[in-house]
Amino acid sequence: MTRWTLGIIGGSGLYQVPGIEGGRWESIASPWGVPSDQVYRGKLNGIDVVFLPRHGRGHRLGPTQLNYRANIDVLKRAGCTDILSLSACGSLNEEMAPGDFVVVDQFIDRTFAREKSFFGEGVVAHVSMAHPVSSRLAGMAAEESAALGVRTHKGGTYLAMEGPQFSSLAESKLYRSWGCAVIGMTNMPEAKLAREAELPYATVAMVTDYDCWHEEVAAVSVSDVLKVLHGNAQKAAALVSRVTLRMAAGPRTPDPDAIDTCLDHAIITDREHRDPALLARLDAVAGRVLRA
Repeated sequence: MTRWTLGIIGGSGLYQVPGIEGGRWESIASPWGVPSDQVYRGKLNGIDVVFLPRHGRGHRLGPTQLNYRANIDVLKRAGCTDILSLSACGSLNEEMAPGDFVVVDQFIDRTFAREKSFFGEGVVAHVSMAHPVSSRLAGMAAEESAALGVRTHKGGTYLAMEGPQFSSLAESKLYRSWGCAVIGMTNMPEAKLAREAELPYATVAMVTDYDCWHEEVAAVSVSDVLKVLHGNAQKAAALVSRVTLRMAAGPRTPDPDAIDTCLDHAIITDREHRDPALLARLDAVAGRVLRA
């Protein structure tokens, strides 16, 4: 693979990316069900990009209702080589203020009502999530975010909660005691599924509030979040443009963390015992190894 195709998942407040040339909305069918929306495909600074609004245009879908498997599957079918996730979040760290960007490097998954794997009975696989983000893509995002003049924090743990309610004060304090940096509702199982699909993934968490732990700041509300979202969305669009410029400077080489080939030793089910129906559904996300 020598050409970049950047998948962009836009979170709350980011339903389009300006500047995409030759852009068109395109429907891609998935055996995993209906994705959040059509994808918007075009070029940005000469790089192929595929944009998917995570919650759908008009923000129709809540975090639990998202079909995470279909979303990752259609991005893989669209030819994406890498995925940049842009997500609104709350801060669990006083140093990470509303308007800041946090380029996440770890996750804690506290969700419980979502399908979390492409694999299961009939085809069992176990991928490593020790280092859940692409160091190359996260590095690009952090450097280009800082170059924009955005206060950027490189590294931090994202606590994924089920939602749709915001945290209780006790939960917020608990997550702070764990050393978490930010809290959100959507990046899990998204990051796990991207890894199973051998897609290098990175998250830029855009801080909108201090959750509810901060004694000197009112507990988070939708109105508070919306005040910050618009400015964050503009900065996020500029960041995506800078990342594609960075990619345009050279060809794509194999992922340095070997994410492109992480399924090579992950599938444990013997060939003669693999379920044909599940194999058919896995044609995009795992076809490289299943057809070998």
